[in-house]
Amino acid sequence: METTTATESPVVTPAVDPREVLQTMLDRLGVQTKVEQYTMDGAPLLHIATADPGRLIGRGGQTLNSLQFLLNRILQRHNPDAPRVIVDCERYRERQRDDLIKEALQAAEKVRRWGEPVEIGPYSAFDRRIIHRYMERNPELEVVSEQGDESGNKKMIVRIREKPSA
Repeated sequence: METTTATESPVVTPAVDPREVLQTMLDRLGVQTKVEQYTMDGAPLLHIATADPGRLIGRGGQTLNSLQFLLNRILQRHNPDAPRVIVDCERYRERQRDDLIKEALQAAEKVRRWGEPVEIGPYSAFDRRIIHRYMERNPELEVVSEQGDESGNKKMIVRIREKPSA
């Protein structure tokens, strides 16, 4: 009797297009949309155009955050090295980003004027990342995250950057 040994070839998962995955998710939800892909802050951005943006954004962006979370989980399952994708609907994230930066700049102005740390927030991890990235360019001020609550939101402290000791 002859025995043969089979050599196992590595399983190659085909590349998954984030835009197509999101469009499929939205189609199955029964929402009429068009998804376009862009880049924001070096990360892939999927923009959803729809006649009913409130339904996809949800209260405080919760539905949009959930869609983004699910999409990224699907993409990570297919490819653990896949970049995190940002999902936006009718420029909601853009406006939210501008509002966050405006709030951080107002706090920074108070810190410069009075010299005392200013507390802002609480914010989600996504929002904190936006503020940290923006404020890291500032040589005189820094932002640090404080202890979070049970939902993962954390307050932030804007303060004068400590000078390194020589």
